[in-house]
Amino acid sequence: MGRWEPDARGRLERAALELYGERGFEQTTVAEIARRAGLTERTFFRHFADKREVLFGGTARLRDLLAEAAEKAPASASPIEAVGAGLQAGAGMLGEHHERARRRHAIIADHAELRERELIKMAALADALAGALRRRGVPDLTASLAAEAGIAAFRVAFERWVADPGRPDLARLVRQALDELKAVTADG
Repeated sequence: MGRWEPDARGRLERAALELYGERGFEQTTVAEIARRAGLTERTFFRHFADKREVLFGGTARLRDLLAEAAEKAPASASPIEAVGAGLQAGAGMLGEHHERARRRHAIIADHAELRERELIKMAALADALAGALRRRGVPDLTASLAAEAGIAAFRVAFERWVADPGRPDLARLVRQALDELKAVTADG
C-alpha cells in the first residue's frame, strides 16, 4: 500500500459501486473492492461487516433522522404531516447523492437478496416513523397506517427520482407524492 489517504470508507463505497456495476454484486469480492480503493481487506472489515453493508450502511442514520424529524414536527401537524416532515428530512439527506443513489438502486434491482434487504430497510423506516408518531400520542393503528402510507409515497418519489438523470429535487417529489396520497384518501 502507498501513502495514507483520507476517507477510506468513501473510497471503499465508490470502489464497491464501480465494481458492482461492472462485474455484478455476486461476482465482486471484498478483496477486489479493497484493492480498487487502494486499501486492505482488513480496512474494509473495519468499516463494513460484509459487502452488502456498502449498500445499506447508512440505514440507522436515515432511520434516526426520519424519526427525529417526525417527532419534532409542530404539535398541530396531523400524523401524515409529521411523517412528511420525517420524509422531507430524509429526502434532504439522500438528495445530495443522486448519482450514488441511482447506481445503488440499479445494483439492488438486479439482485433478489438485495431487494429483500431493501424491503427490510423500508420496514425499519416505517417502524421508526410509527414509533415517533406514538411518542407524539398518536394511537397505534393510526401511527402504523400513516407511517406505512408515508413510506409507500416515499418509495414512489424515490423511484421517480432515480429514474430521472436530470437530477430532480427529491424533496419536491416526496411532497408531490404525499399530496397525491392525501388527494386519493380524502373523503368525498
